[in-house]
Amino acid sequence: MNPPRATKQADWRALVAPFERCSLPRSLGQIATSVLPYLVLWAAMLLSLRVSYWLTLALAIPATGFLVRSFIICHDCGHGAFFRARWANRIVGFFTGLLIFLPSGGWSQEHARHHASSGDLDRRGAGGDIWTLTVAEYRALSRWQRLRYRLYRNPLVMFGLGPFFIFLVNYRFWQRGDSARARWSKVWTNLALLAILIVMGLTVGLKAYILVQLPLIFLAGAAGIWLFYVQHQFEGTYWERRGNWDYLRQALEGSSFYKLPRPLQWFSGNIGFHHIHHLSPRIPNYFLERCHRSSPLFSRVKPVTLRGSLRSLRYRLWDEEAGRLVGFGALKTTP
Repeated sequence: MNPPRATKQADWRALVAPFERCSLPRSLGQIATSVLPYLVLWAAMLLSLRVSYWLTLALAIPATGFLVRSFIICHDCGHGAFFRARWANRIVGFFTGLLIFLPSGGWSQEHARHHASSGDLDRRGAGGDIWTLTVAEYRALSRWQRLRYRLYRNPLVMFGLGPFFIFLVNYRFWQRGDSARARWSKVWTNLALLAILIVMGLTVGLKAYILVQLPLIFLAGAAGIWLFYVQHQFEGTYWERRGNWDYLRQALEGSSFYKLPRPLQWFSGNIGFHHIHHLSPRIPNYFLERCHRSSPLFSRVKPVTLRGSLRSLRYRLWDEEAGRLVGFGALKTTP
């Protein structure tokens, strides 16, 4: 889908403006149907340790769904879209971020950079982007650098080791270029997690806490990485050099409309309407679908189905000449 180049910012701004508002009853209701069920299931997982760890792992599956949905609340708070008051977004964002060991304040700044540069070949790597090289850049790498890149792009590494590294290790430490807010966000998050760890160790026991928490971090982390991956790594996605980069095109062509079955759409907080979210991050997740259906400009976006999204796993590089993502196999046929 190629949006008309004649489409002016004022045109699409007028289309999304009615949905750039939060609804307090909806926001509070979403907390009640996301965070509370997750905490109940977390407690049930803890009690199930007395019966069988297989039961604990079985309960981790629905708990993961509610944890992902709770993360979407944190995500919306980071964009200032969940409540009108900034303080409310910061407080709710902080506590929902804790559920997934995420320093919400620093992460929201990083994520904002992702929105500002998504699809721009000259500004890759911002906001936790999936590391993506062009074919020419890959060819210029040394053997060790190529191995490192291949390991990173390997699904077993990305979705297997990735959740533990990102949420348990990476978010605990300062990164080069972190702002003061990002650093303090990590400090306060780490202190809160340490307090939780101490309390759990003194009450339910450290072993029990780890047995419950680790599968949740893994499953929710893998689901989050997958959603982030497929939202921008799909057939027909958009990448362009900065001089030709266009905000509307990066939203409608470079951010997927991930058409999920209704239950998965609900648990993922409508984030499959990612083209709408990238067009206007100020739209809360519960209005994304309504905005999508409000105009032919949005509803004409070709959806990525659940089955079709699995094909995105074969993509590894951006072929700048062909203007598309390719796998490593394409290196054998390109000069």
